Amino acid sequence: MVRLAATLIYILQTILYTGIVVYAPSLALNQVTGFDLWGSVVATGIVCTFYCTLGGLKAVVWTDAFQMIVMVVGFVTVLVRGTTLNGGSTKIWEDAYEGSRLNIFDFDVDPLRRHTFWTIVIGGTFTWLGLYGVNQSTIQRCISCKSEKHAKLALYLNLLGLWTVLVCAVFCGLVMYSHYKSCDPWTAEFISAPDQLMPYFVMDIFSSMPGVPGLFVACAFSGTLSTVAASINALATVTFEDLVKKGFPNLSEKMSTWISKGLCILYGVLCTSMAAAASLLGGVVQASLSIHGMCGGPMLGLFTLGIVFPCANWKGAIGGLLAGITLAFWAGTGSFIYPAPPIKSIPLQLSTFNCTLANSTEALTTAAPTAAPERPLLADTWYSLSYLYFSAVGCLGCAITGLLISFITGPSKGENIPPVLIKPVCNLFCFWSERLKTSLWCGVRHDSQEVDFEKNLPKVVANKTGTDDTFKNNTNKENKCQFPGYNPEENSYTNMSRESRL
Repeated sequence: MVRLAATLIYILQTILYTGIVVYAPSLALNQVTGFDLWGSVVATGIVCTFYCTLGGLKAVVWTDAFQMIVMVVGFVTVLVRGTTLNGGSTKIWEDAYEGSRLNIFDFDVDPLRRHTFWTIVIGGTFTWLGLYGVNQSTIQRCISCKSEKHAKLALYLNLLGLWTVLVCAVFCGLVMYSHYKSCDPWTAEFISAPDQLMPYFVMDIFSSMPGVPGLFVACAFSGTLSTVAASINALATVTFEDLVKKGFPNLSEKMSTWISKGLCILYGVLCTSMAAAASLLGGVVQASLSIHGMCGGPMLGLFTLGIVFPCANWKGAIGGLLAGITLAFWAGTGSFIYPAPPIKSIPLQLSTFNCTLANSTEALTTAAPTAAPERPLLADTWYSLSYLYFSAVGCLGCAITGLLISFITGPSKGENIPPVLIKPVCNLFCFWSERLKTSLWCGVRHDSQEVDFEKNLPKVVANKTGTDDTFKNNTNKENKCQFPGYNPEENSYTNMSRESRL
């Protein structure tokens, strides 16, 4: 039941998030080429579904690698051209400093502030733990590697690529601010959404260079295609393994393949359709991280219960997951309906001093303020919580509620849990007291096994008693059955089925 609940939450999270991802580059294509917005959405969904269905995970991985190169080339091209037109990197840095765009170390502890040092560090930690620790799209790529050593190397390379993209995106933002510091296109209503600012900038600086804006469109779509294809593949994999195979365990290989391909098509249609809802969620980056927090946070809390707390039982897991989802969706949905007031989001000043209308030479003027709509009591407190904290709320809500329910209904007995399944984090904080550590193990026999959690290979400490020798022999036999593919030369595990069915 716990696995089923987690599967359904993951499916919901991925469909919502993928809808946002499909919608984002369609805005760019609409701005650059004038191509119909919803025609672009449909075309994106068809292309992703097509090569994901035919090529499977292997096609997803190889296209990801190629699309990463296209993305970086597009970013670098925009950076070089934008920096040249705006007086060089020193001038851009000075403009950003004068415009308060470099205020990184804001240590305000108010959780209602959208972006501070603490919201990014604490909230970002929970959000990225959910993405890299318990998200199927990431995990399936790790287990498709040849060995554990290769999976770690892949994650390190992914980290390097992520930093590269983030740094390029940040510096592109600074270049755009320097270029438009006296005439903001969004405030001037030259564009209909903040997410169209980058493509508008590209069309502006490359207007005399035909063909180059197409590189930017390719850059935007590369990120979309890689994300959407991976999401569709992960959705099909999870549905087949956790739902279809449970109901029909005796399916033939051929039938399994056809069902998997059919699931890819089904989820391709659902994710493309969800782009319509994404258009109502505001900024793309904030909406996507909010979705990850609302769904990924409770999932992270569920896995934390299972890995860290041996006393948690299935009733606590279900109750905690429901509580975490309720809290996260309550805060997240409320924030979409009642956005935080300007005093909390603190938008930086945007000037339209040098802007002129297309058919006029008069400077734009600011419209008269309108009366603020009536807001409920929670709108300026709970609903104004920074979107980066949604994951932390869901995770902590799930873990705390799960522990309470587990103790009320009767905690699990640690003696029945293999030590390799539990991470004794209490050892880090209770190193001065062996008695306290043992009590916090909740009965798990960590003292009878010396576990290397990086290698996932339990080693039994040889004792003098014959009982422990028998336990050692039985454990070694059990480990050989439970952990196939162990490579003693690399001290890692080899994936015995490298080729994915999808």
